[in-house]
Amino acid sequence: MPITMYQASAPRFVNLLKNLSGILDKAQAHAEAKKVDPKVLTAYRLAPDMFALARQVQVACDTAKGACARLAGVEIPKHEDTEQTFAELKERIAKTIEFIGTLKPAQIDGTEDKQIVLRVGGQDRTFTGMQYLLGHAHPNFYFHVTTAYNILRHAGVEIGKRDFIGNP
Repeated sequence: MPITMYQASAPRFVNLLKNLSGILDKAQAHAEAKKVDPKVLTAYRLAPDMFALARQVQVACDTAKGACARLAGVEIPKHEDTEQTFAELKERIAKTIEFIGTLKPAQIDGTEDKQIVLRVGGQDRTFTGMQYLLGHAHPNFYFHVTTAYNILRHAGVEIGKRDFIGNP
């Protein structure tokens, strides 16, 4: 049986978002144990021209909800991008997971050839649903989740590959 567009999208995004939430729990515990202001970690970045941790989480959530919404043909929920604490970031993740959970497989399945138009770098780019999911949404999502993981790992939070991958 071939994998469906729903199987390749919603559950994959949700699984990694749950893992990211668990990683944020470990970051919060690390901050408390080391007596570090948690906002130092949420504002931490690997390089001056990179997004900080909080923005990495926001973009990962935006990518997941945007991909699922575009494929399903529904409006993308808006978030204000004001999260600064671990609790606020975890709430953002939870809202994203909740939204994705409202979508049914029938809304996403069969969208392999659906036209998706996305504004990228000030220009409209047209994708098929499959191109969009596998060539744009997945790489973007994984980039930002991985970067969030790397920021925390670099900051000394004791996390590892199992935290990222989870228990599939």
